[in-house]
Amino acid sequence: MICMHAVIVFLCLCPVHAAFGQDCPSRQDMQSSLKQVQKLLSTHEAAYLQSLRTLRKKLNLLQNTATKQTGKVNNDTCLKLDTPANSRKLGKAQNPGHEVHFLCDAGYELVGAESRMCQESLTWSGQQPTCRNINECASSPCLNGGTCVDEVNQFSCTCTKGWAGATCQSPVPTFFVTMTNTSSATSSAAAAISPPAVTVGPFFRSSHCTHVQGTTHCTCDAGYTISGRDSTTCKDIDECELFHMGQAGRLCLHACVNTPGGYRCTCPAGYNVSRDGRNCKDIDECATRLNNCTWEQMCINTYGGFQCVRVDCPRIRNATYSKTSPLRCERNPCSVDNKVCSQAPNSISHHYLSVVSNLSAPRTMFRVSALRLIGDTLRFSLLGRGQARRHFTVQRSDRQTGQLVLGSPVQGPATLEAEVEMTELEKGVQLGRYITKITMFISQYEF
Repeated sequence: MICMHAVIVFLCLCPVHAAFGQDCPSRQDMQSSLKQVQKLLSTHEAAYLQSLRTLRKKLNLLQNTATKQTGKVNNDTCLKLDTPANSRKLGKAQNPGHEVHFLCDAGYELVGAESRMCQESLTWSGQQPTCRNINECASSPCLNGGTCVDEVNQFSCTCTKGWAGATCQSPVPTFFVTMTNTSSATSSAAAAISPPAVTVGPFFRSSHCTHVQGTTHCTCDAGYTISGRDSTTCKDIDECELFHMGQAGRLCLHACVNTPGGYRCTCPAGYNVSRDGRNCKDIDECATRLNNCTWEQMCINTYGGFQCVRVDCPRIRNATYSKTSPLRCERNPCSVDNKVCSQAPNSISHHYLSVVSNLSAPRTMFRVSALRLIGDTLRFSLLGRGQARRHFTVQRSDRQTGQLVLGSPVQGPATLEAEVEMTELEKGVQLGRYITKITMFISQYEF
């Protein structure tokens, strides 16, 4: 366009040049100039069109790339997982690196993977879990010959004669009927008879006999019965043996001692007999100061005894801890370049539980929960091997809570330890670790 303007100006100036006596270019020169201008315009036009074609190609390429990326984003997810029967699923994201978690309804236990992760291959890790009904009768909760009936999330016991209670743990009160032997007599009038004195010890007494219309009736004091054919002698009833061997079962929770005309229950060391005279109540040695723990130790009351424990913060390379409570240690701030320190647990907590021997299982023993969720994933796991994994499992109860579950009854006395780790993640990157150490003191007795 600039060249065209130059030509027009050049043509318009010809009269001026002629007025001043200057000659205008010849026609041949004018045609030559116009051809050069036309050639220049053609070159510019071709370059302009080429630029447009190049720009159009780039726009089309950019549009195609954007379309492909959009399609890739839409398809770059794992297939949606079904929720197993009698369960619920936590987590909706299906992108690589994200997890979903499964929780069974009350009365059901999870079989298979508790959590599944969407992998880079767009497949889910692990196998699809299922929820099966928990057999509450598997641990034989019904005592003293009772029959267990399994129900959804519960059980019921059909007790044998002489026992009652949810687990047939309580004997039904039994009333003893005094046995009476009778013998014929010739007297028609009622008269009291004084039998010969019996001097064979406290477990034998003389009977009380009377004549009624020619018949002799002999009775014994409470707790005694007629001794064989001798109606004049009463023998002590051994209530401990009678209840122990008969259908009514044991009279005392722990040990029964027979006494003349009665009985009494005793308890092992560390227990007192309760007010009902049958059961045993644990003595809290920590509350009553019946312990020998030092000032550096903490007294933990257990069934039938106590434990003196001392919590020390761990010594980890490149990380230090401070005791913020008697049972908790927290990691001190890490330097920016200390990656080893940032991977160490943020806190370590200790908890102590006292349980009875052969506690029915499965049973939730402890729960670990996050007050607020940081990151996109919260993971719970059981640390260590051997004893802990033989007896415990870690399950998720909701999105922010994990629970330590005792899988089978344990015969005491014993001490079990387990470590539950709670990890916060953001797109697979660890944000924090929190460890809870649980110690279980299992007593020798089942009460």
